[in-house]
Amino acid sequence: MNKKCIIEKIKNKIIVSSQAQKNEPLYNEIAMNSLIETIVILGKTNCLRLAGVRDVKNTKEKFKDDVVVIGITKPEIIPVNYKEMVYITPTIKDANGIIEAGADIIAFDATKRQRETSVLELINFIHSKNKLAMADIAEYEEAKEAFELGADIISTTLSGYTKNTANMPDEPDFNLLKKCVNELKCPVILEGKTKNYKDVKKAFELGAHAVVIGSMVTRPHKIIEEFKKGLI
Repeated sequence: MNKKCIIEKIKNKIIVSSQAQKNEPLYNEIAMNSLIETIVILGKTNCLRLAGVRDVKNTKEKFKDDVVVIGITKPEIIPVNYKEMVYITPTIKDANGIIEAGADIIAFDATKRQRETSVLELINFIHSKNKLAMADIAEYEEAKEAFELGADIISTTLSGYTKNTANMPDEPDFNLLKKCVNELKCPVILEGKTKNYKDVKKAFELGAHAVVIGSMVTRPHKIIEEFKKGLI
């Protein structure tokens, strides 16, 4: 698929982030493959956000161009100081691994936290491999800078997950989405803390190109935690 086709294929769609940490049972390769197949075949989903070479490679080999894969790398177990560090596809080596595995879109941390590889270096490398670069940001200024540096897609992924945004409410950052949509001439994706169809509907009303859902679909223990809030 060419870049324009990929962008169009995910427009007005729900993207499912299917990920697990190494200390969780679903990290098992057979379990993750089954989960992904369920999402794609029964859930009729044509775009996934996946972490790691294994899952990206397995998915693209099985579904080919029928499924758009947004690929990232991240630590097998997220460290406790994650709000202080760049950990989503932080280096060119990480990006290259995901590209070689077959990802269509490469997502990376574009926040202003201390980093080994600059945002510009990552974008230029991803483009040199003829792939789409998706900037995961937490604040508008990060989105603006990433866009000006050439990012093809902006995503609100990290709002609430950095020190500067740690006090954000436990809900999607619709204000950030709206500002990015209004100010930046590129597709903007809502990701982070999306819990129900009302969140999805509002995001599209605000102009989101697509919406990512994750924990409320693919992490059973998080789903259980949400329901337990209703216990008396």
